[in-house]
Amino acid sequence: MKRVFDLMLALAAAVALAVPVLLVALLVRLTSPGPALYWSDRVGRHNRIFKMPKFRSMRVGTPAVATHLLADPNAYLTPIGSFLRKSSLDELPQLWSILAGDMSFVGPRPALFNQHDLMALRTQRGVHELVPGLTGWAQINGRDELPIPDKVRLDVEYLQRQSLGFDIRILWLTFVKVIRRDGITH
Repeated sequence: MKRVFDLMLALAAAVALAVPVLLVALLVRLTSPGPALYWSDRVGRHNRIFKMPKFRSMRVGTPAVATHLLADPNAYLTPIGSFLRKSSLDELPQLWSILAGDMSFVGPRPALFNQHDLMALRTQRGVHELVPGLTGWAQINGRDELPIPDKVRLDVEYLQRQSLGFDIRILWLTFVKVIRRDGITH
């Protein structure tokens, strides 16, 4: 049921957002050298690595680490990078990952391939069994500000409570957070 919901919603979103996606891709290309998309190695279900697309908000050559680990993240942002991140427009290409089955709309956010501490805690608590999501329970309860143990605690809570109704609630709360720009640091 969840996969059917994901496919139907992703197809509808892809059609509805086709023009904005093309405009953002064009803006990325016009404002900084390099490709419009950045393909990030992420950890999926069962700790399998997959390529997740995002609109490129950082300059080409930025180290592949979590943003908070960069000494001065703002120094790496493209001219429109901050706007893309604050508006969450950089996440739109992840519709591809949902259509491909690597991601769901709701689940734990996919870890970077080098976030070994996060992966270890998720594996220990069974969260690695879930398909990662575009948004999740941890995302709407703190997003970038949460320490890793708190993220995993919320991911476990999602694992235990998951249902279509809970997913719809999380999607609605995500929409509200994005509109308000809550919990976004860069």
